[in-house]
Amino acid sequence: MPIEVKPAHEFADMATMFAPKNPESSVCWCLSWRLSSKENRSLAGAARAEKVRELCSRDLAPGVLAYRDGEVAGWAGIAPRAELHPFANSRKIPHIDELPVWSLWCIRVRPGFRKQGVTPALIDGAVAYARASGAPAVESYPVDNGSERVDLTMAFVGTRSMFERAGFEKAADTTSVVNGFPRILMRRTLG
Repeated sequence: MPIEVKPAHEFADMATMFAPKNPESSVCWCLSWRLSSKENRSLAGAARAEKVRELCSRDLAPGVLAYRDGEVAGWAGIAPRAELHPFANSRKIPHIDELPVWSLWCIRVRPGFRKQGVTPALIDGAVAYARASGAPAVESYPVDNGSERVDLTMAFVGTRSMFERAGFEKAADTTSVVNGFPRILMRRTLG
């Protein structure tokens, strides 16, 4: 079954990935890496969903979604780093140059679709979307975990090996740590 990756413009499909059973619950919706801490904390419950609805309606999608047989299988958050407040202003993840890179910060695969090639398809689809949108390079900030297992709740940042398989190279160390593992800055230059 082929996997199709498309820009995330369909709010209902984003809701499939992120919406809580109780609409008033304040779940991530993958906004914490997009907004300032103040704005992120101020959005609660249904307001978080409305922010995502707004992002989906823009010309530039908030990321990409993977589909298998028409069903939403996964998500990758990708956008210009300048739009992502925590990365644009990070003291822990360096800017290695002035290139207006895009950041690929979150990968999530729905249960029932894991271990079926969705993650590599998401990374490739996110890179293709960035390239088509004029990005000169894509950065990711995965953990450098060697062969150690990463807790599933923190695996959204990805691992060094998965990005190496997708053509990314380590560009810098960071002082950021996730689940006890150091994060590194990896980059794939687009031509």
